[in-house]
Amino acid sequence: MDDEVWFLYTADGDRVAWSDGLARLLGTGVNGMEVNRQLLAHYVHRDDHATALASITRAWTARESVHVTVRLLRPDGSWFDVDCRLEPLAGRDGTVSGIRGALRDVSARERARREVDRLTRRGETVQASIIDPDPATGLLTRARFADEIDRAQRRGGGAVLVIRVEADRAELGGRDGVELLHRTARVLEGIAQPADLLGRTGPMEIAVLLPGTSWAMARRQADHFVEALRTQTFVLPDVWVHARAWAGLVRFRPDGEAGSHDLLIDAEHAWRQAREGNRPVTLVPDPVPAKDRQGSYRSRVAAALGTDRFTLYAQPILELQTNRVLRHELLLRVIDETGTPQSPIQVLDTAERLDAVYDIDLWVVERALQLATSLPTHSFQINLSGRTVGDPRLTTEIEALFDRYAVNAEQLTFEITETALIGNLSEARHFADRIRDLGCQLALDDFGSGYASFRYLRLFPIDLVKIDGEYVRDLVGNPQDQVLVQALIKVCQAYGIHTVAEYVQDEPTLRMLREFGVDFVQGYLIGRPAPVSTLGAGSRLRSS
Repeated sequence: MDDEVWFLYTADGDRVAWSDGLARLLGTGVNGMEVNRQLLAHYVHRDDHATALASITRAWTARESVHVTVRLLRPDGSWFDVDCRLEPLAGRDGTVSGIRGALRDVSARERARREVDRLTRRGETVQASIIDPDPATGLLTRARFADEIDRAQRRGGGAVLVIRVEADRAELGGRDGVELLHRTARVLEGIAQPADLLGRTGPMEIAVLLPGTSWAMARRQADHFVEALRTQTFVLPDVWVHARAWAGLVRFRPDGEAGSHDLLIDAEHAWRQAREGNRPVTLVPDPVPAKDRQGSYRSRVAAALGTDRFTLYAQPILELQTNRVLRHELLLRVIDETGTPQSPIQVLDTAERLDAVYDIDLWVVERALQLATSLPTHSFQINLSGRTVGDPRLTTEIEALFDRYAVNAEQLTFEITETALIGNLSEARHFADRIRDLGCQLALDDFGSGYASFRYLRLFPIDLVKIDGEYVRDLVGNPQDQVLVQALIKVCQAYGIHTVAEYVQDEPTLRMLREFGVDFVQGYLIGRPAPVSTLGAGSRLRSS
């Protein structure tokens, strides 16, 4: 058997011949036949045409050996990398009469190189910190301040103070209003203790976090803050004013049920009570109890988890380079009273709204790890809600599950939804960094469907984005969607991020996505969701 991999071009007759070994690599039935050179060009990846032509021209005109690496295409659309050594062939008169190319498959090497390049771009484009100060005051934003409350609550008790400030005359507008808030922040910074943290939580609100402070000390500090503002004269660009200030003070304990957002809402309600009652501060010794219906719903979720009313389905994801299914997305299904699996959308929406989705997500993660352990050749993508990603318990729980099941972390990719409201960005970033340290990857679902898309690419070390199916469903017939999808792909390529196109239903859409440079595709053309019990070895897609 001829295992040599070569081709030979001769100017006489403008013909190309190639070896059986090259024919096998290309996956074509043309074995050892002479073919027109235009057919050979058909097998070179279009992005490498210029490189290949320049290398052949150099070998021909300079009469020297040239080395080049290019990608070659198979008939099914998949591709592989080769190193090619081009040697000029001299005729009897000494002029170059042809080119001989010796090829070697280097797909593994080039794949590793591209991954190193991708990770380098990822490192360059993910910002080092998610701390963005409020532009008007220089203080923490509401979201970042809420993160700090969560941190303080895990360490111990303390209090949250929210202060509302207004001018003692007609409502200020424009730059005077902004300047009043800015100078209020400077006054409060001047009298705050070193451990206190300040943040802007509303249009004319500044909050103070008092970590580790006794309730008696917190009450004295609250009075001191309000009194300092009420006795201060503020000289603004267009007017001078005295401030009216009211505050709400809420105590928190390390074992309390109320989270950071609950505490802020309670404190804001308290300052309104103070203003209505014409008193400086309203005290809330204990946060408002959670609503009874939340506890009831948590019980129902626990019952569903305990009675196996949840199950997992898997949908294949095809890699276009190899035309193989290399990963599956795991999808939750709810078993109804008739034993039929149903979409979990309603259950998950309610659970997210009532802060009860964490237990469901953790159930999915544990089942995914069990599945990965039993199917070591498979890779899985796991969806997590925004609340769960921002939950401070998540990282510790997942580390414990990894220890328990001894799973290969490279099998797992965690997906967060682009439109999800992440409750705690600091915790979410900590989780993302930690799972990538473990060896997992991070994906962003529904990319392009909301306002946070590009911000999340910088906030989180995303490895993979899933382009929202709304832009893929009618891609072939919608030029506007084509422009948008191509732009999203180029952004991701620049950031070192792989792309997945969802909702791929037909061959024309698949061919267009190949041309655009998408890395993976998912949809009914590739495969419908099926119970995880049906999973088998990945298979190569039929030629498209």
